[in-house]
Amino acid sequence: QVQLVESGGGLVQPGGSLTLSCTASGSIWGINDMGWYRQVPGKERELVARITSGGRKNYVDSVRGRFTISRDNAKKTVALQMNNLKPEDTAVYYCNADLMRYYWDSANSYWGQGTQVTVSS
Repeated sequence: QVQLVESGGGLVQPGGSLTLSCTASGSIWGINDMGWYRQVPGKERELVARITSGGRKNYVDSVRGRFTISRDNAKKTVALQMNNLKPEDTAVYYCNADLMRYYWDSANSYWGQGTQVTVSS
């Protein structure tokens, strides 16, 4: 069984910072891309940032320059440092990982349970 567990969400004022963390655990042979997505009620889940196993990163335009994604392959963790937060960043943030459970396995996508980020004064 594979689990992705997020932490670090909460309430922050505009201009503030938060760091989200996600740890993958269970029977895991290897992890390809990891990323963060977010969703607000009534809208589709959108990509925020992704990082490959080699460290290549991409961001949605609305967060580029404010958010930084990083990962620790040995610890199977991915983090999202969010600076200069805006009210429009309010959403449930989900961790995602494309991983293989066994060496013969193809990569499958796994999701965390989500963590709420609220940016409000």
